Amino acid sequence: MGTPNAAPPPEPAPDPAPAPPAVPIPDAPAGRAGLAALLAHPERAVVALDFDGTLADIVPDPAKARAHPGVPEALARLAPHLRAIAVITGRPAGVAVRLGGFDGVPGLTHLVVLGHYGAERWDAATGALHAPAPHPGIAAIQAELPGVLDRSGVWHGTWVETAVERKGGRAIAVHTRRAADPQRAFERLREPLTALAERHGLIVEPGRLVLELRPPGMDKGVALAEWVAETGAAAVLYAGDDLGDLAAFAAVEKLRSDGTAGVLVCSGSSEVTELAERADLVVDGPKGVVALLNALADHIENPPQEPDGPDEPDGAAGATP
Repeated sequence: MGTPNAAPPPEPAPDPAPAPPAVPIPDAPAGRAGLAALLAHPERAVVALDFDGTLADIVPDPAKARAHPGVPEALARLAPHLRAIAVITGRPAGVAVRLGGFDGVPGLTHLVVLGHYGAERWDAATGALHAPAPHPGIAAIQAELPGVLDRSGVWHGTWVETAVERKGGRAIAVHTRRAADPQRAFERLREPLTALAERHGLIVEPGRLVLELRPPGMDKGVALAEWVAETGAAAVLYAGDDLGDLAAFAAVEKLRSDGTAGVLVCSGSSEVTELAERADLVVDGPKGVVALLNALADHIENPPQEPDGPDEPDGAAGATP
């Protein structure tokens, strides 16, 4: 009688799935408290983000900007866990929706896009766009701007047409990134553009090689504060990359002083050091923002099981890098 066939050896167990990236922990106590509040009760928290430089990479031609790969998916993962989520931008709301690919994304029904620093609003839940009449000074500036630019002496070549960004009749941005000497062009234009804006009751907001002419009282801080008050949130995270985001940082700092937890995130650090110095977290540009959003979603969906340490804020257990 033959020997029975031996049972085959068991297959080796598959390698365990890699652990998801941990949520970075801010150094400052206020930032740690803000992150802990968001992670402990995401249903009472809101997240707001700038678009260009934060969700989209900076490109020479603003019309060609697009959301960084993975942005809509990361927002859609995180949004259902939050009270609300917003994109706050100087662009027209409809343009940001199109460039970001936000319309019709499953999971983004809690998203609002506040365009022109809150003057316009698009709601993902309804698809409705609210856009009141623009400031009359914008039309006057559009008529005078070509002469001001011509007299500046910094324009060479056909790129000037793409350098002037007309933001839906609500603001005008003059980009110098394509100039032969971008920083020199930026500095030479500040004074004449400021004078032009003041003649028509507007202000100039400087940015990363861009000067934006827009009405006073329109900034990301005002838009953010009004939106947070509308939502009744107990915690807010704001992410931005440029000088225009300083107003939003100031709004979060004011909210903190009034008892609302807050986290400040800087997307990149090389061009706008003032923003990075005030931030609780600094991430590597839009790809770093995507990683942070996914890490927050991972933590909320699969919270660590180990108990908090004696000095660790509630809700942030296991979130250290």
